[in-house]
Amino acid sequence: MTSVSAASVDESHADDGSELILGEAVALDTRPASYIVRAAGTMIDWVVYFGVWLLLVIAATTQTVMQFVDPSLMTILIIVSLVLCLVIIPATVETVSQGKSLGRLALGTRIVRDDGGSIGFRHALIRALLGVIELFLSLGSIAAFVGLLNAKAKRLGDLLAGTYSQHERVPRHDPPVFGVPVELQGWAATADVARMPDPLARRIAQFLRQAGNMVPDTRVRVSRELANEAAQYVSPIPRSNPELFLAAVSAVRREREFAALEREKQRLERVTPVLDALPHGFPKRG
Repeated sequence: MTSVSAASVDESHADDGSELILGEAVALDTRPASYIVRAAGTMIDWVVYFGVWLLLVIAATTQTVMQFVDPSLMTILIIVSLVLCLVIIPATVETVSQGKSLGRLALGTRIVRDDGGSIGFRHALIRALLGVIELFLSLGSIAAFVGLLNAKAKRLGDLLAGTYSQHERVPRHDPPVFGVPVELQGWAATADVARMPDPLARRIAQFLRQAGNMVPDTRVRVSRELANEAAQYVSPIPRSNPELFLAAVSAVRREREFAALEREKQRLERVTPVLDALPHGFPKRG
């Protein structure tokens, strides 16, 4: 069998830093949140946090509370409540929810580490502390300027914490169903494809689903290895590249197994009346 032709890798995501390379050289499109989406989510969060702080201030300055609190301590209480609402609560919410917040839940985003993992308290605290400066004190101007200078729309807190905002709501993706390649349809009509071990069949199916995301060298290597294993259960072996061979074998097995299930279903339908019928002369009750 000849080798698979080198498939070109999509360069559109490599330039903007949205591509993450995992084991077996599988490239994942991490889909960073856009500048506008991040801004909208941040506005929702800070309106909520600032609103909570105003409610605390109003509650603390009522006549009932003022009777029991020394006026000299009121300034300290207001500052402590501000730190609570702008630093402690946001950092705690992000840590407990693993990068989410009310605004991000509304827009379907989440804060993750640069390697795609969940953030911890250290990341959330750095983002919250820097957020006081770049979002609150500067009215968002620092965050807006810094976000325009990088592809993932990171603000200053993200740059220092090593995080970014990632889309979580992805469009529904139906797995592709591969048919027999045109050049192998003649071979498929007479090919003898035996039942393969389930682990091998699953690996072939997984490879066919992920082949488009693999780098060319790994794609060729994995397809050759799987084709060599699958060749033990196929006769005759067609003269084709390994990836097309795997697609054809997978399609032939699927079609023949489906046909076998349909024949079994038809046989059961024919004998069902006999199996459900009562013995001759046996009275029907109920």
